[in-house]
Amino acid sequence: MRYSVIIPVYNRPDEVDELLQSLTRQSFKDFEVIIVEDGSSVPCKDIADRYQNMLDIHYYAKPNSGPGQTRNYGAERSRGEYLIILDSDCILPEGYFAAVEEELRKAPADAFGGPDRAHASFTDIQKAINYSMTSFFTTGGIRGGKKKMDKFYPRSFNMGVRREVYETLGDFSRMRFGEDIDFSIRIFKGGYQCRLFPGAWVYHKRRTDLKKFFKQVHNSGIARINLYKKYPESLKIVHLLPAVFTLGVAVLLAGALFCPYSLLPIALYALLVCTDSAIRNKSLRIGIYSIAASFIQLIGYGTGFWRAWWNRCILGKDEFEAFKKNFYK
Repeated sequence: MRYSVIIPVYNRPDEVDELLQSLTRQSFKDFEVIIVEDGSSVPCKDIADRYQNMLDIHYYAKPNSGPGQTRNYGAERSRGEYLIILDSDCILPEGYFAAVEEELRKAPADAFGGPDRAHASFTDIQKAINYSMTSFFTTGGIRGGKKKMDKFYPRSFNMGVRREVYETLGDFSRMRFGEDIDFSIRIFKGGYQCRLFPGAWVYHKRRTDLKKFFKQVHNSGIARINLYKKYPESLKIVHLLPAVFTLGVAVLLAGALFCPYSLLPIALYALLVCTDSAIRNKSLRIGIYSIAASFIQLIGYGTGFWRAWWNRCILGKDEFEAFKKNFYK
């Protein structure tokens, strides 16, 4: 078996159906699919059963333990030379595995990942969220963009790793958020070859509304400090920018009480985001939504970052004590 596709699932049966449909359309067929239900109250077993005659598919259910441990559970039951880690809210283009194969033929890689895009069927809000997570003007291009402020770290929505490397590194950690970056950091620290495969991209739905999106990115900001506590060298300038942005917006809004021109930098940034997104998405509506999505992405992450910095670096709390309401049942 060339590849084992590992898909952790938590209460997302409809998304699993779309992902499995896309897997049936792959031009390259040498892969198995491992679905692991992570304590879902709305299971997807019936959907997985529909694909038994179309895919080499294996379904497992276990008590809830978080995404990292759920991926480990699936990996232990897999047979592939490479593990492909996907989120359940992804859809693969027909040439995904062919693109991975082409990259591996060009040069070996111990681990790899690909970028993400918005599908034409996504809502305007989802497309705006996709923009906010992939634009150089919001994330610095570190999630697979052509222009980037830091090296590429594979993330769990679209990550591949050679089985031997996965077993040597000792699985995903018990972190409830940021566990994929923790794994990627260990890949680089282990001296393994890790590359971005630009052609192995996926459609990534992410969150369906801005409230859920805020919670997701807020937790990402918290996770960045948790990662810093484990690997101090992993904190880069690009990771500080949302925190600086958040502080700057707060100062400018306070300054507007005395000088309305303090709002000018905020307005100019909003105009930049709107224009760039509208051009990329060919939609002024999406451009306008992207303003909200981008501010939520940056401020959500920034507030999570500052909150974690205070709780962990100033008050000295450990990860579980500081954020059990965020990450743990």
